[in-house]
Amino acid sequence: MSTLTTSQKMTLAKDFLPINGTDHIEMYVGNAKQAAHFYKTAFGFQSLAYAGPETGMRDIASYVLQQGKIRLVLTTPLKSASTISEHIYKHGDGVKILALWVEDAYKSFEETVSRGAKVYMAPKTIKDDHGEVRLAGIYTYGETVHMFVERKNYNGVFMPGYREWKSSYNPKDAGLLHVDHCVGNVGWNRMNPTIKWYEDVMGFVNILSFDDKQINTEYSALMSKVMSNGNGFVKFPINEPAEGKKKSQIEEYLDYYEGEGVQHVAIATNDIIATVRDLKSRGVEFLDAPPDAYYDELPTRVGKIDEDMAPLKELGILVDCDEEGYLLQLFTKPVEDRPTLFFEIIQRKGAQSFGAGNFKALFEAIEREQAKRGNL
Repeated sequence: MSTLTTSQKMTLAKDFLPINGTDHIEMYVGNAKQAAHFYKTAFGFQSLAYAGPETGMRDIASYVLQQGKIRLVLTTPLKSASTISEHIYKHGDGVKILALWVEDAYKSFEETVSRGAKVYMAPKTIKDDHGEVRLAGIYTYGETVHMFVERKNYNGVFMPGYREWKSSYNPKDAGLLHVDHCVGNVGWNRMNPTIKWYEDVMGFVNILSFDDKQINTEYSALMSKVMSNGNGFVKFPINEPAEGKKKSQIEEYLDYYEGEGVQHVAIATNDIIATVRDLKSRGVEFLDAPPDAYYDELPTRVGKIDEDMAPLKELGILVDCDEEGYLLQLFTKPVEDRPTLFFEIIQRKGAQSFGAGNFKALFEAIEREQAKRGNL
């Protein structure tokens, strides 16, 4: 068994692809105007930028929202004959692009393609009066894309083709700070090839693994491995279904998303109790709290924490630890009718990875919702 800490494991990542963090997350949605209103109202995002016919883009409309360092791009097609329409028809609303902030987009493209990445978009430079942005893209699992974004020579609102989106409706933020990690669901026997792809193509390192002996219930199970770049700014856990008596939640996702894709986006906060209270007051629905026994065992399983137990139990917030500290998490229910994409709120108190206790509690909570839908 490895004795390295998570931070030490991260240093083993190859450094040919320096990543500064998540630049933005782009979702393809059926109605971007209405989706933007939802994310502003429910999650406290603010209006940032817009692109559409008024800015010269004839076939799409895109609304860019921001909170903290998070940029959420919501894109909808304006006609049925488009690849975006086909994507939405097959998958429903979901994450298409996980954009990575890099120092050199062209070099990032060359490095990854030379190692076997499939091209999504060849390198290009887009310009306006505020400077230039360099872009390039590759496919990862399913139809999901990693876009390399280099913006060091740009001082506009988002990127060329977008204009400032001014709105009189900008609800107060909810204390959301930055993207902590994004989780992907892949199909049967696709875990190891996907992990190898991240190792070989992106230079990432596997910092944590859970198998079906750790994450299971009476009915179903899954396996998961967490991939990280060297500085830990970008983490991509990957889930795969495992054999069980009934259909696992990963299988349910794959059935309804009709393929591999992003299961959830985790967003960091510095005060998870305040953030969750705020989000609940806005109508965001979270998974049900775990049984009382979960909290009874916390002092033994996690040790001393700064937070009072009462509000954690009241709100259903999960607590777990690794060798460097602890973390607090809570997960929303799916944010659309298909049981696919959901969000996680996370606060780290030293922990750099994840704990099996929370992972199992999440798995059990999703399974309870899955049973309500008749899909277990």
